Amino acid sequence: RTTAVGSVIDRIGMRYAPAVLRMMGPEKVARIRARIDHAGNPGGLTVDRYAARRAVYGFLGIAAALAALAKGQFLVFLFFLAYARWWTDLGIWVAIRKRKDEIERTLPDFLDVLAVVVSAGLSFRQALERVSVMYQGPWADEVRIALRQMDLGVSRRQAFDELRKRNDSEQVGQFVTALQQGEELGAPITETLLQIAQDMRRTEAQNARRRAARTVPRATGVVTLLMVPATMILLLTGMLLGSQINFGDIL
Repeated sequence: RTTAVGSVIDRIGMRYAPAVLRMMGPEKVARIRARIDHAGNPGGLTVDRYAARRAVYGFLGIAAALAALAKGQFLVFLFFLAYARWWTDLGIWVAIRKRKDEIERTLPDFLDVLAVVVSAGLSFRQALERVSVMYQGPWADEVRIALRQMDLGVSRRQAFDELRKRNDSEQVGQFVTALQQGEELGAPITETLLQIAQDMRRTEAQNARRRAARTVPRATGVVTLLMVPATMILLLTGMLLGSQINFGDIL
């Protein structure tokens, strides 16, 4: 689903979408299509809608940039040029990050439940269908897409390869690789799923520690660059005002 504003922008820019796609070229269009897939087609976004929004936002940004340049506002001119070029891509980038984080947060619990269902006697395919119904979100949607592809005759290996291509996530790649290797070596699927979930939680804990370690220098930098000078300014200003010095006589 798309918003009302997005729908209006799509209708306005759709007539210019073919020209934008021709200017982008086939290779860039293929990269944009892959990025939209990684983002999960947010708001029903397609390549044509992306091109339509690029046309509208590009026109608005360039018009505002020229108006700012005519007034001599060079920084505002650069801001609107950046808006014209990257505003549509910014929405896709944010959607990719949000979707990736949600998938990596959901995947270990999904694998735990899947291992329990498989150990109860269901086949892997039936267990996937049962567990995907219990979950909502991007990962459950991806599993249902893979199941639909298998219903249409695609092999399980190829369906999971396509799932890995649609998701720019290290944990999804780790899951698909381990699953395929376990299938080739004849390892029990339950033990494989539990081991994958355990490895993912260990990796996520290590990533959390690394993020925390990077946060400390940033916080120190903010305190050093902003709070310390501001505090010194307040103290010196209070001292000067309290001393009642007549700077007019001094200068």
